[in-house]
Amino acid sequence: MATTAASGPTPSAGPHEGSPHAAPAPAPQPAPPPSGQPGTISRLGIAAVVVTVVLWASAFVGIRAVGPSFSPGSLTLGRLAVAAVVLGLLVVPKLRGLPRGREWWPILAYGVMWFGGYNVALNAAEHMLDAGTAALLINVNPILVAVMAGVILKEGFPRWLIIGSLIAFGGVAVIALGSGQRSTADVAGVLLCLLAAALAAVSVIVQKPVLRKFPAAQATWFGIMVGALCCLPFSGQLITELQAAPLPATLGLVYLGIFPTAIAFTTWAYALSMIDAGRLAATTYLVPGTTILISWLVLGEIPTIWGLVGGAICLVGVGLTRRRSR
Repeated sequence: MATTAASGPTPSAGPHEGSPHAAPAPAPQPAPPPSGQPGTISRLGIAAVVVTVVLWASAFVGIRAVGPSFSPGSLTLGRLAVAAVVLGLLVVPKLRGLPRGREWWPILAYGVMWFGGYNVALNAAEHMLDAGTAALLINVNPILVAVMAGVILKEGFPRWLIIGSLIAFGGVAVIALGSGQRSTADVAGVLLCLLAAALAAVSVIVQKPVLRKFPAAQATWFGIMVGALCCLPFSGQLITELQAAPLPATLGLVYLGIFPTAIAFTTWAYALSMIDAGRLAATTYLVPGTTILISWLVLGEIPTIWGLVGGAICLVGVGLTRRRSR
């Protein structure tokens, strides 16, 4: 600063810039990589991934428990309504402004496809398919995300991401083979499950750029509100089923709205803001194995050897996706 220079002694004249006697300038220090690059995820980001996997896995147990009391559309609307209220209590006081103009387009897209369409399609599919087949079909999603992220988001196709994804997908296939009741598979259920996987994959790609402008909780709440509005035609059905549902089923719906929806989708968005979409999607291969463990603890369903082996394979595959090619 000028005052500092005036108060101190006048420095002796030294070699001017460009002189052969001038001291070499210090080498510039490389800038730290942005947090969205692979390998730079913080501990908080890792925790967000773990929370997402566990809560999404618990959703399968919850849906199985409340399924007899709620139809696919009303269950989706109930979850989103609870999530909108709970997450809104945190988001609205800190909300400084709403998206403007074209900023709404991607939010509307993933709100309709993911929070609305995906949930309705998956709930309907699980009325027709056994758990193993549904898990296998839904886990086409990470492969779709990896391909679209490589092409659309320019994330490329890292060798270990592809290898790890294929191994993890094989683990899910092992879980599906040991799930039993495969004779219940229905063509309509298969198509609905594949539709749900495709809607989720496209939504991940669409949501990624939104997280550069809005915090994870806000981006999630916007999508939940859009999905809830889309599901309003099921409101009459939801009211009727709530009146007839036993208390445990109603509490289960509230749980699904708070934890796997409001919390897990927010932690997912937070992790997605820091991790490549393809690498993050690969972590969802851990959901089926985690579901088996939760079912064992909560419902007393003892996992089969197929489930344990498949879960271990998924762990290995997801671990390999985190390796970086040399």
